[in-house]
Amino acid sequence: MDSDHNAPPFNPLPPIVWLMALPLIGVELAIQLQSAGLLGAGAAMGWREAMFRHVMLLPEMLRLQWETGGHPTDELYRLVSYALVHASFSDTLFATVLFLALGKAVGEILHWWAMLVVVLCALVAGGWAYGLLIPDIKAPLVGAYPAVYGLIGAFTSLIFSNLARVGASKYRAFSLIGFLMAVQLIFALVFGGNWKWVAELSGFAAGFVVTFLVAPGGFQRIRDQIRQR
Repeated sequence: MDSDHNAPPFNPLPPIVWLMALPLIGVELAIQLQSAGLLGAGAAMGWREAMFRHVMLLPEMLRLQWETGGHPTDELYRLVSYALVHASFSDTLFATVLFLALGKAVGEILHWWAMLVVVLCALVAGGWAYGLLIPDIKAPLVGAYPAVYGLIGAFTSLIFSNLARVGASKYRAFSLIGFLMAVQLIFALVFGGNWKWVAELSGFAAGFVVTFLVAPGGFQRIRDQIRQR
């Protein structure tokens, strides 16, 4: 069997996936270097805690913005920035690996701008849901998992469309998110849970819906379905 000896040993990732993942990697690398005393020596506070203060999403702040029509506007960046820092190195590693794997699967089909829209919409939807749908919650939200679930939603949406096109059962597309939610439920029952699953599930829903619009030919398919009805 002939093989391409010039082919790269690993399938390359779409550039937009690296562009979005590098901030996660860079922040965690800086935190690890600082904790090892190789960067920012003499800092009074660990960089992870300092980053938490600057980027985490605060539910109380979000509820205040809702009540005041978006004010203070200078804090709205937290609807996206909370994805930059995680609770631990292992948390960052797991989120980044998932983001890269799912980003490759989805990014090979969607345009770069569509990938950006999916991730941003998932983060914003996850943040809003976490801050506004859970009464009196005070625990801040950090981590890129709503974006990861947004990519799962995009992947599910693409499979859903393909199954519908060939006349197969469309609900098979939801097997991955069903499995992940079942695993989360088991972990919550065994180890105790938190409300972050609300942000993740909302990110999934946003990614699923938005992908119908930004996927190649998405607007045309929706227009055709409306005309058929």
